[in-house]
Amino acid sequence: MISNKIKVLTNMAMLVAISLVLVAAINFPLIPAAPYLKYDPADIPILIGTFLFGTYAGLLLTAFTVLLQGLLISTDGGPIGIVMHFAATGTFVVTAGMIFHHVHIKRTEQIALFCGSIAMTIVMVLFNLLLTPLFLGAPLEKIIELLLPVIIPFNLLKAGINAVLTGIIYKSVGKFLQRS
Repeated sequence: MISNKIKVLTNMAMLVAISLVLVAAINFPLIPAAPYLKYDPADIPILIGTFLFGTYAGLLLTAFTVLLQGLLISTDGGPIGIVMHFAATGTFVVTAGMIFHHVHIKRTEQIALFCGSIAMTIVMVLFNLLLTPLFLGAPLEKIIELLLPVIIPFNLLKAGINAVLTGIIYKSVGKFLQRS
C-alpha cells in the first residue's frame, strides 16, 4: 500500500513538472487584440492526473502547478494572476473530475471535458469582472466591453484546445502511468 502511494505521488510530481515545462516552452497569444492572454497546454497533464487519481488529486496538482508557475515562470501576473489561474484550472478540474468519476455513461470523458471547458469559461467571466479591474486598473465598463470579443473566446479556445488534446492523449498516457 505504501509503495502505491509513493507511485501516485511520484506520478503527480512528474505531471506538475511536465505542466511547468509545457507552460515555459509553449505559450502564445490566441487573440491578437489581447496579446497578454496566452494559450499554454499546462492544463493537459493536470487533467490527465485528475482522471487517473481523482478530483482531489487534480486540485492538488492545480495548486502546486499554479503556485510554482506564478512564482517561477509567469511572474508578471502576480498574486492576482495566480488566483485567476487557480480559479480557471481548478474549475475545469473539479467539473471534469466530478463528472468523469461519478457519471458512468458512454463518452463520459468527452462530456466531462466539454462541461469543464464551459464551467471554466463561465467562472473566468466572473473572475475577470471582479479581479481584472484591480489587476489592470481598468474600469468595469471596459472589462464588460471585452467579454464577447476577447475574454469569452479566449477561455473557450484555451479550454477547448486543452480538452481536445487531453481527450486524444489521455488513454495512452494513462496506461503508461498505470504500468510504470
